[in-house]
Amino acid sequence: MGIKGFAMLGIGKVGIIEKEHLEEVTTGKKLEMGPLDAIVRPLAVAPCTSDLHTCYEGGIGERTNMFLGHEAVGEVIEVGKHVKDFKVGDKVVVPAITPNWNSINAQRGFAQHSGGALSGWKFSNFKDGVFAEQFHVNEIDGNVALLPEGVDPIEAVMLCDMVTTGFHCAENANIKPGETVAVIGLGPVGLMCCAGANLMGASEIYAVDCVDFRYEVANKHYGATHYVNFTKGKFQDQINELTKGRGVDKILVAGGHLGTMGEACECLVNGGIVSNVNYLGAGENITIPRIAWNVGMGHKTIKGGLTPGGRYRMEKLARLLQTKKLDVKPIITHKLEGGLEAIEKSLDMMKNKPEGLIKPAVKLSW
Repeated sequence: MGIKGFAMLGIGKVGIIEKEHLEEVTTGKKLEMGPLDAIVRPLAVAPCTSDLHTCYEGGIGERTNMFLGHEAVGEVIEVGKHVKDFKVGDKVVVPAITPNWNSINAQRGFAQHSGGALSGWKFSNFKDGVFAEQFHVNEIDGNVALLPEGVDPIEAVMLCDMVTTGFHCAENANIKPGETVAVIGLGPVGLMCCAGANLMGASEIYAVDCVDFRYEVANKHYGATHYVNFTKGKFQDQINELTKGRGVDKILVAGGHLGTMGEACECLVNGGIVSNVNYLGAGENITIPRIAWNVGMGHKTIKGGLTPGGRYRMEKLARLLQTKKLDVKPIITHKLEGGLEAIEKSLDMMKNKPEGLIKPAVKLSW
C-alpha cells in the first residue's frame, strides 16, 4: 500500500498522488529511515507562499511528483533505534528547517546551511514534504519539539515557519530597545516580523502594505504604530516624510521584489540594517541604488537569512505561546478540516488570496 499526498507534479502543476515510498526528490531514491530519524503523521499543516514560489515560479528548479509542505504538527508513528527523547505517540512541532547537526556549518553557527546553501530546508526542497499521510524527519532528537500541553496544534503550526522566520528577520537586524523599525509586507511572516520587533523593544514600527485590514491586525496585536500604504507613493518617501528626513534604524523585508532592499536603503539611517527573509523566487539581479547606498560607504548593511531550525528554538518559541506572550490566532484567518483535499484548497487560497486572507491552516483527519 502506497503513501498518498498533495504534490507538485511539475512547474505549474499540482495534484493528489500516491507513491510507493517517500523519496529524496532530487535523486529519485527511496528515503531511508536512519537510526536517529522518525516517521510522523501530520495532524495539522499550513501552506506557505514558498510553496507557491516553488510550484508556480520554479524558484528551486524543476521538481516532479514531490509532496509539498514544510509546516506541520504531527504524531510520531515510528522511531529509529537510537532515538532517545521521543517515542511513538508523541505529538510534535516540526520546524520547516531540519538541519544535520553534526555538520561543519552547524558548528560554525549556520546549521540551516548544514549541507550547503539552504540545505537545512529539506521538506519540499530536497525530499518529500509534510502534505502527505506520513513524512520523514531526520535527527528527530535535535529537530522537533514536543507540542506543549494546552497549545492548539493549529496555532503551533505557525511556529514552524511564520513565527520563526519573522523573528529571525528581527534578530538578524539586531534591534535594540527604542529603535525605529520598518516592516515591508504584512503577510503572516511580516506580521511576525512586527511581533518580533515589538518584543525586542522597537519604539515605532512603520508597517508597509496596501491592505488596510492587515495593518489593523499589525497595529492591534503586534505593535505597529504607522501605516505606510505603498499604493499612495513610494514607501521610502513616505517613511522619510514621517520621520522628518531621518529614516529608520532597521528595516525588515518580508515581501516585495528584486529592488525592494535597494529602495529600503533610501530610508535607512547610516549604520542601519536591512534584514531580508523574502523568498526571491524569480528574476536575476538584486538592484541597489548607488546614491541610496551612499556610494558604497554609508555603513548600511544588507542581510538575508534562512531561519534557523532545531528543537531548542522550537521549544523557546513554543513557550511564548504557552505563556501567552505571543498570540498567533489573529494571523490564522481561515481554518479548514479534512484530508488532502483540504490541503489542496488551502494552497489555492494562498494562490488566489480571497478577501480577508492572511493565513489558512488545516486540521487533518485521516
